Amino acid sequence: MLHGSTRTWLAGGCALLGLAAPFLAAGDDPKEILRRALRMNSHNHELERTYTYVERDEQRTLDGKGAVTHRQSTTWDVIPLEKSMYRRLIQRDDKPLSPKEERQQEAARQKREAERREKEALRAGETPDERQKRLAAEERAHQQEQRDMDDIVDGFDLRLVGEEQIDGIPVWVIEGGARQGYRFKSSRFVSVVSKMKGRIWVAKSDYQPVRIDAEFTDSISFGGFLARINKGTHMHVEFTYVNGEVWLPKHISFSVSGRILLKGLREDGDFTYSGYKKFSAESRLVGSGQ
Repeated sequence: MLHGSTRTWLAGGCALLGLAAPFLAAGDDPKEILRRALRMNSHNHELERTYTYVERDEQRTLDGKGAVTHRQSTTWDVIPLEKSMYRRLIQRDDKPLSPKEERQQEAARQKREAERREKEALRAGETPDERQKRLAAEERAHQQEQRDMDDIVDGFDLRLVGEEQIDGIPVWVIEGGARQGYRFKSSRFVSVVSKMKGRIWVAKSDYQPVRIDAEFTDSISFGGFLARINKGTHMHVEFTYVNGEVWLPKHISFSVSGRILLKGLREDGDFTYSGYKKFSAESRLVGSGQ
C-alpha cells in the first residue's frame, strides 16, 4: 500500500511536529526546538536531492492474528532529477529483474531522459520575464508550504518530556498531539493531522531530527467510503548523518490497517536506505551496466 509514497509518510511524520523561524533562542521551549528542527529537516530534504542512494522496500500482508500471509520486496536505485528523485527498479524480492522487466526499466529511463532534455531546452530558451515568473511561482509554493507547516505547529500541543542519548548523541524528546477544537486553515490537512500524535527526538547540538514516531489517534476516510485507515496506524523513522553535512533517512517502518473499497487491509513493512553518494550535476541517467 505504501510503495512509492515513502517520502509522503516521512513528510507527514515531520509535519506532525512543526516548522518556522530558526533565529529565536529555543531554550527548553518544545515549540521553538521543533521550529528549528523542522527548518533543518527542510534544509536536509534539499540536500538529499544532491545524493544517490539505494532504497529497499519490504511489505508484509498480515492475517487477522498478525501472521504474515504474503511478503514482497523491491529494491531501487535512486538519483536526483529535476527537483525530484528518479527511481530505477533493480531487484524484486532480492533477485535480479527478468529480461522483460529490464527492458521496461530501460524504456522508462530513456523516456525520462528525453523529458529532462526537453525541459532543459525549454528553460534555456526562457525569456527573462518567463524565468522571473517561474521563479516567483516556485517561491510562492515554498512560502505556502511554510504557512502550512506553521498552521500545523499552531494546531498541536507539545511537551518536552525528557532528554536521552541516541548513538551517543544527546537529544531532546518531545511529544505532541493535535489540539482539541483547533481549526486548521488548510483543509487538506484537517483529516490527517487533526488525528495524529507523535514523538520526536531532536539533537541538542544542531537541532536535527534524529528519530520520529507518529500514530493515528482515530480512523481516517479518503474518497468518501472508498478507503479507510484505522486508528493505531503507526510510522517510525530513523535518520543517519551522511558525509559530515546532512541527516538523511536510514530506516522507516510502518504498521497499517484499514480498508480499500470493501476489502480489509492489514500490512506492515520497512524501508531501508543505504549507499548514499554525492551526485554530480553533470551526470546523466544511464542504463544498468553502462
